Amino acid sequence: MRKALQQARLALDNNEVPIGAIVVHGDTVIASGYNQVELLKDSTAHAEIIALTAAYSGLGAKYLMDATLYVTVEPCMMCTGALYWSKIGRIVFGASDNRNGISRFFDLRDAEALKQRQQWPFHPKTILEKGVLATECAALMQDFFKSLR
Repeated sequence: MRKALQQARLALDNNEVPIGAIVVHGDTVIASGYNQVELLKDSTAHAEIIALTAAYSGLGAKYLMDATLYVTVEPCMMCTGALYWSKIGRIVFGASDNRNGISRFFDLRDAEALKQRQQWPFHPKTILEKGVLATECAALMQDFFKSLR
C-alpha cells in the first residue's frame, strides 16, 4: 500500500485527485497508476484502470487471477466493473469512500452473504481487504479537497 500511496502523491503533484494503485504478481510490482483524469481529459483515467491496463500489457494476459491490486481509495462503480472483468485475485484498498465508492451500492461488510445472493460486485473468487493504511490514504484525499475550497 505504501507504493500505491507514492502513486497517489504523484497524482497530487499533478493536481489530480490523489488516488494511486499498483498491481502485484507474486512478489513483483508489475504495474502502477494514478489518477490522470485532468491530464488526459478522460473521465475513465482512474488509477485502477491505468494500473490494470499496464498489468495486462506487462503479463500479456487479459485476466489477473493471480494478482493483487492495491489502491488507496475504495474503487468506484466503473473501476469495480473493470476489476470484475479482470478476474483479479485480490483487491486491497485503504480509505473507504461512502460517496463515490462501490459501498454506496453494496454493503461490503458481509462478502459471503453477497456472494450467496449473487450480488458480490467483484469476480466471485476475488478476495477483498479494506482499511489498509486507511488514515494515511484518507488524509491525502481530505487535504486535497480542503485545498480546493
